[in-house]
Amino acid sequence: MPGGDQDGLEKKQSYFTKLVQLLDEYPKIIIVGADNVGSHHMQQIRKALRGKAVLLMGKNTMIRKAIRGHIQNSPALEALLPFVRGNMGFVFTKGDLSAIKKIIDENKVEAPAKAGGIAPCDVIVPAGNTGLEPTKTSFLQALNIPSKNAKGTIEIISDVHLIKEGAKVGSSEATLLQMLAIKPFKYGLGIFQIYDNGATYGPEVLSISDEDIIKKFNRGVSNIASIGLQVGYPTIASLPHSIVRGFKNVVSVSLATDFKIKQVEKLQAAAASGPAKPAAPVADKKGGAPAPVAAPVKVEEPEEDDADMGLSLFD
Repeated sequence: MPGGDQDGLEKKQSYFTKLVQLLDEYPKIIIVGADNVGSHHMQQIRKALRGKAVLLMGKNTMIRKAIRGHIQNSPALEALLPFVRGNMGFVFTKGDLSAIKKIIDENKVEAPAKAGGIAPCDVIVPAGNTGLEPTKTSFLQALNIPSKNAKGTIEIISDVHLIKEGAKVGSSEATLLQMLAIKPFKYGLGIFQIYDNGATYGPEVLSISDEDIIKKFNRGVSNIASIGLQVGYPTIASLPHSIVRGFKNVVSVSLATDFKIKQVEKLQAAAASGPAKPAAPVADKKGGAPAPVAAPVKVEEPEEDDADMGLSLFD
């Protein structure tokens, strides 16, 4: 017994040392849950993360103790404590968090529905031939699944929402899915929270693309420009529109008063010459009637929309 206690203390001390070392070395941590993940599946995930990240599991009490003992050296780590609950672990990395998230999401395995379990997603039984014998019709009717006999087998008439996300899986539903050879669930590490150099945020942030960021930025610039033009307060975003609007007013005054301005001389010349006259009809070489001349097509230039606040200027 004394030898066993000594081995246990050494293992705990080794775990504390390793966790503190990882907390010091890696600025980015993905907090994951490991429900329904077996040991073989965990080995596959570790293999996929090798060279890119380090996965560390452990008892919550030991993790909390190690973090609290290290907070004095790194106060930002206190943000991790609220998420140390349940069957969880840490994925330490120095690389791109989105790439690590992609690896974690890809390493999920299909699993059958088990009676008494909680459904992690909606389960839809698709319409079509099930291959089941007609003797199973009463079983489907008990689950309110519309069906009919088709050439000696059962055919489901329409899609059926069998299990809702978060609902408990019943024995009948689990049996039916097993008979239909449907594995509706995928299990793997679930991402709960992201720790990035002292900041914490949800995993949905990692799904935002560069295009999404640019669109949001342009929308913000557009809103600032709109407000600036509406209240008459010049901003960097609204100033180009104010200049264009002012120049349009100057052009209008110049054309209306014949006051020559260098920048609009071409516009004044075009306005003074009036609309272009159609070309004279050309007589047919055989002495026939003149060939018809196509009427000039008037092209209207689209007016600038002052309400569009700068997407074209800032894209």
